[in-house]
Amino acid sequence: MNQYKLFAKYVIPSVLAFALSGIYAIVDGIFVGRSMGDVGLSAINIAYPVVSLIQALGSGIGMGGSVLWTVKKGTEGSEAAGKYVRGTLLLLLLASIVTTVGIFFVIEPVLRLFGAEGEILILGKDYLKVIVLGATFQIFATGIVPIIRNNGSSFFSLVVMMSGFLTNIVLDYLFVWVFHMGTEGAALATILGQMLTTLEAFIYLFYRKLPITGSLPGFGRMVWNIGKIGIAPFGLTLSPMVSLMFINRFSMMNGGEAAVACYACVAYALTIVQMLMQGVGDGSQPLMSQYYGEGKNAEVIKTRKIAYVSAAGLAIICDIALFITRGSVGELFGSSESTGVMVAEVLPIFLLGLIFYAFSRITTSSFYATEKNLYSYFCVFAEPLLLLILLFILPIFLGQTGVWWSVVLSQILTACLALVLKILGDRQNRTSVAL
Repeated sequence: MNQYKLFAKYVIPSVLAFALSGIYAIVDGIFVGRSMGDVGLSAINIAYPVVSLIQALGSGIGMGGSVLWTVKKGTEGSEAAGKYVRGTLLLLLLASIVTTVGIFFVIEPVLRLFGAEGEILILGKDYLKVIVLGATFQIFATGIVPIIRNNGSSFFSLVVMMSGFLTNIVLDYLFVWVFHMGTEGAALATILGQMLTTLEAFIYLFYRKLPITGSLPGFGRMVWNIGKIGIAPFGLTLSPMVSLMFINRFSMMNGGEAAVACYACVAYALTIVQMLMQGVGDGSQPLMSQYYGEGKNAEVIKTRKIAYVSAAGLAIICDIALFITRGSVGELFGSSESTGVMVAEVLPIFLLGLIFYAFSRITTSSFYATEKNLYSYFCVFAEPLLLLILLFILPIFLGQTGVWWSVVLSQILTACLALVLKILGDRQNRTSVAL
């Protein structure tokens, strides 16, 4: 099959699936915001880093295991590689248990750490209690999808995510708008949607007869290997929410609740775009991992180039669309009129960073797809670290505006770092091929 067609076969369903994931992340905010106003929107926004942590665990484990499964099929054969599917599922189960027990009893302290107080704290607790109790479904839903995608079933991974997404929307309407269950109802809708995705994913594993049963020799070593690769996709999923936590905290200090509500709308809008970028990266990952396992370095580079062009094109299109509609973003999420005006004013600042964000995400995906784990760590964790440093500096001189510009500058600096690491990685590949 032509490489461009093969790329489209993997990436288009992945981009659509991640777009749904982005909408999945904001749909609770839409229903709660339009039902309860700024206070409900702020509660969901402040609580969401915990939700992202849960999903990041599933994504990191699932991606780490599926990358190794794909690579090992090329180097060790299908039978030997199959243990990574079994190991991934067991690790997802263990992570579910630890997460539920570990987070449930510290929900209030965590929300207070994020800056929640008063009614926002109460509503945030109602939301997170349900989310944490249903963490198992979120972890398995996000963890099995990469296995499905790496098995060549990108379209089916889209189907299972879409079914959960549509279920979430219907139940959000019923629980939040009809039965007035508030943030607790929104959380229940999310969990039930993820429960459906998990059920369908397991049906796929059994129907396609993937190697989910059998022995697990060297499980401890397997966990280590999965973890080494999984740290990067874990960080990719969690990094925006770590940044969100920092921005909420500094916005509360410099701009108050109005700034937090404003960034909630901005973050929700940007989440979809950022998920599109990750969709291109993770959609191309199975191809890059397969070519890497087969020793086809030229095909890895060509796939990465196509991914760069695709991600840049999406970033430009989204920049234009969001700039044109910036005046309606706040209204979409049910914010107050004053918050909506603020969103329209500051959103163009954030749009400047999208093209740099796209480059960083594709580069990072190519690193963990080809087991360049250290480079992927630098790319993933540099952005929130740089953001935190800038947040301590720029607001001193620019106030709340400095908070906004810290986000963009951290994305630009991260892209520069990713470029340097990409050049070094390509140079190492050429050296190893020559030898």
